[in-house]
Amino acid sequence: MRRLSREDRADDHDGGRDEAATIDDPTSFPAFEVIPGAAEAGLLLICDHASNALPAAYDGLGLPPGELERHIGYDIGVAGVTRRLAATLGCSAVLSHFSRLLIDPNRGEDDPTLVMRLSDGAVIPGNRHADADEVESRLALFHRPYHAAIEAEIARALAAGTVPAILSVHSFTPVWRGVPRPWHVALLWDADPRFTAPLLEALRAPGDLIVGDNEPYDGALRNDCLYRHGTSRGLAHTLIEIRQDLIGDEAGQQAWADRLAGLLPAILAEPLLHERRAYGSRTGPVPPIYP
Repeated sequence: MRRLSREDRADDHDGGRDEAATIDDPTSFPAFEVIPGAAEAGLLLICDHASNALPAAYDGLGLPPGELERHIGYDIGVAGVTRRLAATLGCSAVLSHFSRLLIDPNRGEDDPTLVMRLSDGAVIPGNRHADADEVESRLALFHRPYHAAIEAEIARALAAGTVPAILSVHSFTPVWRGVPRPWHVALLWDADPRFTAPLLEALRAPGDLIVGDNEPYDGALRNDCLYRHGTSRGLAHTLIEIRQDLIGDEAGQQAWADRLAGLLPAILAEPLLHERRAYGSRTGPVPPIYP
C-alpha cells in the first residue's frame, strides 16, 4: 500500500512520465509518495530524485521530447529499487513525485542550484526566467511538502520509541563528460560514520564490486536532504549511489534491492545506529535546527 500526497494516484512503473503529469493545476499535483512501514524496522528510505513527473501547466519546462527521460530529469532506476527494498524490509519510504528540474529537493532553499537553468548541456527554458516569486511557489508546492513528509515519518518512528537510521537512494551515470566511471556503487557521507562504515565493508566483502567512498561526489553538502534530516537531528544516515546501467531495468532493480536487503538487517541490528548523536559536519558548525 502506498500513499500519494493529496490522495492522487500514479502509475507503478519506474521511468517515463506517469498520469499525474497530466494534472494541470500545480496545487493539485502530488509532491511526494509515502510507502508505509513498521517503525520497529529502524530504517527510513528516502528517494529525492525518484520521478521525472511535472504538472501539465509547466509544459515540460519547454524541453524537447525525451529530455526528461535522461538523468537530468530524475535518478534512473532508484524508485524501483526503493519500492522493492521497502517491501522486503517492511520499512517506510518517502519518494519525491516531481522532476529535479522543477526544483531539487536534495538542495537547501538557499542553494544556487535549487532551480537549474542548465543541466548537462541542456538549457531549461521553463527555468530561465524563474524569479524569486516563482521559486517560492515551487518551494511551497513541492520542496517543502516533500521534506515535511520525511519529517512526519521520522516523528512517527520516534513517537513509537524507535530512532530510525536513514538511507537515501540515488543513482549516477556510467559516463560523465566522456569519462567512464568505474564504480558500481558508492556511499556518500559527511561526518557521521555509523551507517556508512559498516555498509561500505559489507558491499566490499564479496569482492565483486568496485565501491566508491565519497565518489563520484562528496557527501558533505550543507543543507542538503541528509544534512537537514540526518546531521541536524543526530540520526545515523548514509547516501547510496548505484550506477544507472545496473538498475535500468526491473531485473537490475530487483537484484540490487535483494543485495541490500541481505546486508542491511545485520547493520541495523547495531544499537549505535539507533541513538541520536551529534557528529557535526565537514561543512562547518551545525545549528540546532531540530530538537
